[in-house]
This record gives sequence, C-alpha cells and structure tokens, in this order.
Amino acid sequence: MTETSAELTKKLSAAVEKMPAFPKSVQRILELTRDINCQPKELVMVIEKDPVMTMKLLRILNSAYYSLPKQITSVNQSVVYLGINTIKNMALSFAAMGVLPQQNAAGFDVQRYLMHSLTTASLARMLCQKFSQGDIDPTDCYIAGLLHDFGKVVFAQFMPTEFKEALALSSEQGISLHAAEKQIIGADHSLVGAMLVGKWQFPESLADAIRYHHSEISPENIVQSCLFMGNSGNLLVEELPPALIERFGGDMDSLIGSLGDLSKVMEEAETFTKGV
Repeated sequence: MTETSAELTKKLSAAVEKMPAFPKSVQRILELTRDINCQPKELVMVIEKDPVMTMKLLRILNSAYYSLPKQITSVNQSVVYLGINTIKNMALSFAAMGVLPQQNAAGFDVQRYLMHSLTTASLARMLCQKFSQGDIDPTDCYIAGLLHDFGKVVFAQFMPTEFKEALALSSEQGISLHAAEKQIIGADHSLVGAMLVGKWQFPESLADAIRYHHSEISPENIVQSCLFMGNSGNLLVEELPPALIERFGGDMDSLIGSLGDLSKVMEEAETFTKGV
C-alpha cells in the first residue's frame, strides 16, 4: 500500500459518503423504543408513514415462517401479535437490506453476507438476553450484529478492485479477510464499518463495537462479547478466548448448547432474505 495515512483516510471517507443514508423512519423507531413508556400507537404511526417498510413487514408476517392464526392486514395488528421489540428488529433488518447493492464488481456474495449478518444479529441478541442481566438492551447487540460487517459492502461497492484482490488473497493464502484487507487496502472492513455507522448517526458505543470486533475482546463489554460469539461464522464452532470462556461460563460448544435449537435462527434469516 503506497498511500499515506491522509490519502487513505480521504479515500475511505469518500467511499463511506457514497453509501445511501439509513432511513430516518428507522432512526425514529429506535428513538421511540428506547423510551420504556413508548406507546405502540407511536411506533405504528412511524411505520405506516413508510409504505415500503409496511409492505415488507406484512409480507414477512404473513409468510409460512410465522404461520399466524389469521392474516395480518395492518401494522397495528403486527405489533399486537409480535410485540414492539420484534417489529423493531424487523424494521432494522429491512433498512439494512434496503441499502445493500444488488450487484458489485468485486464478486462479493451479497446473499451470503446477508445471511451471515442476520444470523449474527440474532445470536448476539440471544446472548445478550441470556447474559447481560438486564443492563444492556438486546437490540443494541442485534444492531451490532446486523451492521458489524457493513464495511465489506462499502469496499465491494466503491473500492471493488482492491476488495476483489483482498478476497482472492484471503482465499489463496488461507488468511482472514480483515488481514488481507489491511495488506491490500491499508485498512480493514471494521474501521470502515465504524465510519459508516457514524455517518448514519448511531451511538459511538456501537461504532466502537464494530471498530474493534476483530481486536482483543473485553469481556466487560457485553455488546462486543456477544458480537464475537455471534460472528463466529454461520453457527460454525470456533474456540473462545479464555476471557470469554470465563464471561460466558463455558466453551463455544457448551455455549451454543445453552441457547437451544438454533435452526430457527437460520430459518428466520432465510425467510427474510427471500421475502424482502
């Protein structure tokens, strides 16, 4: 990499700025639902003002995956049946999918990426619910899981030549993609992902979790810890660092076993990717 730090920062910033904005309706949903006194009707009003989100929500809810006793025909019904938190996470997922490119010149598999992001998000949320003792909103872990690898999308869309080289290097030499990115581009997707969520005006704590998800894990940081476990790779079992074995009270095998049947996580992700 021959570029100086200043040149690289300028190049990365320019790529991030080209990404579409995150929908204001979803930002508003997050604001509302952080208030424990949020009324369902307030959430319904925001979603109903976004016809695309409403259409996607109803399509998924009426799919075979949910198998609800009767057809859902309104956003209000959806909140009654599934609750505010489920609808909020669905809205987040739709928004993230909405800014994904259909194609890219780097040969990056967007569908595989999407499946990984959705399963990571669900696993991170489940871990938070199980281990955070109520001090962290599980949605924070869900968002981190959903967006943690979005830097790859930035590279694929706006730095496709370099990213294609990094993908090839990772495959040929059997090294991690983030290490290959550093060799070819000079920075990895975690840095660019953090820059992107900053552009989207998410909290700094989320940007930090994304920025350091390939760095040394702090077991005191529940979002980062849950993200590491969820990011272990489409339910593949990897070795946990000693600090996380202590944090979660067991190795990866026992931890996955404690979460129960995870086939529903994959099924839900597949439903989302096919139905939206």
